[in-house]
Formats: sequence, structure tokens, C-alpha cells
Amino acid sequence: MLRTIAFFDLDHTLLSGDSDVLWCEFLMEKRILERESFAARNADMEARYKSGTVGVEEFAQFYVSTLAGRTAAQWEPARREFLETIVVPRIPAAAVQLVERHRQAGDVLVMTTATNRFITELTARHFGIDHLLATETQMQDGVFTGNPEGTLNMRGGKVDRIEAWLAARGELLEDYRSAAYSDSMNDLPLLEAVDDPVAVDPDPRLADLALARGWPILKLHGR
Repeated sequence: MLRTIAFFDLDHTLLSGDSDVLWCEFLMEKRILERESFAARNADMEARYKSGTVGVEEFAQFYVSTLAGRTAAQWEPARREFLETIVVPRIPAAAVQLVERHRQAGDVLVMTTATNRFITELTARHFGIDHLLATETQMQDGVFTGNPEGTLNMRGGKVDRIEAWLAARGELLEDYRSAAYSDSMNDLPLLEAVDDPVAVDPDPRLADLALARGWPILKLHGR
């Protein structure tokens, strides 16, 4: 029997909310970002992501830009506060139980998210997920430039990143029985790439597609 590898989207899947949007709101509350100039742009980006109309590069650039001009050490207190006060309270018990079932089965666990690595690596650690595929951030002389780099971990880029990560391990996706969990039609390439796609509290477009294709629909958020 093939070993199972399970891919978990983060935002609106394991987390009740969107990490990027919540991060921006957190920074506005801390007055690191100016609400008057940033709130409307944040809301617009979120809406266009949900509708599938935002460009991958535009999306990644917008959110990674919030890190610009500081080192990882300078950001560390803020991201730890963000995890403890914003992220952890929005993790449903059912999401923790889902990950734990896969862990107990001996499956390989991978979090795959369009949100950048710096924001999400503490969340992956909180879940006990060893492998994180996320949008990478460019740094120059130890300082975040505000630009993403490499293949962006969004839409088809998620599949490209999975294949590259597995190749670096000397493996192929076909070496595993694969499952993927996501809420979003943006993750259709990922869901189509695995053996067992699962729609988690799906957006309306993904819900319709899941019903048409007979994919399981899982509710983790009590909605």
C-alpha cells in the first residue's frame, strides 16, 4: 500500500479567516499600517481573491509588501503576538482533529498556502505540521524588500511547488496516495492533482463543482 500524503490549505480551511487579511488588520490596529490608506485596498484584494479575478503576482506583491523595511528579528515580536492573539483563537477544534487523524495514520503532512512563509510558519508549527509550502519573501542584507520571490504558491503554482519539493526529496506525487483539503476554487489545480480532493466549507463555486464531481464536502467551521 502507498503511504498517504495530505495537503492542507490554511486560510478558510484550517483557519477561520484569511491570514493575509488578518495580518493587515492586525498591523492597522498596531498602527504599523495606516488604516485610511490601506483598509479599502485590503478589502478589495480579499474580494477579488474570492471571486478569482485577482492576479497571482498582484496578490502576492500586495501582501508581502507589508513586511518591507524590517528584518525578521524586528518583526518577530509582532508575528508571535499575531499568532497568539489572532490566529490561534480562529483555529477550529475540528481542524486540529483532522490534522491529528492524518498524523495518527502515519501520513506525511504538508501545509500549502498562498500566504507568505514568514507569517505562516508559526501556524504550521502550532499544528505540528513539519512541511510548509508558502509564498517566499525576498530579503536583501537581512531586510525584507517587500517583494515575493520564486514560484508563487497560489493556484497552479501550488502544484508546481509540490512537484519541485517532492523532486528535491527524490519522490513523485505518484509515489503516494494523495489527499488535499481546501475551501477555494483558487485551489482547483491542487484538488485536481490529488487522488482524494476534499472541499472544506467551500466557496459557492467550489461547492457546486464538488457536488457535480462527487467530491466529499467537509465542514470544520460550524457553518
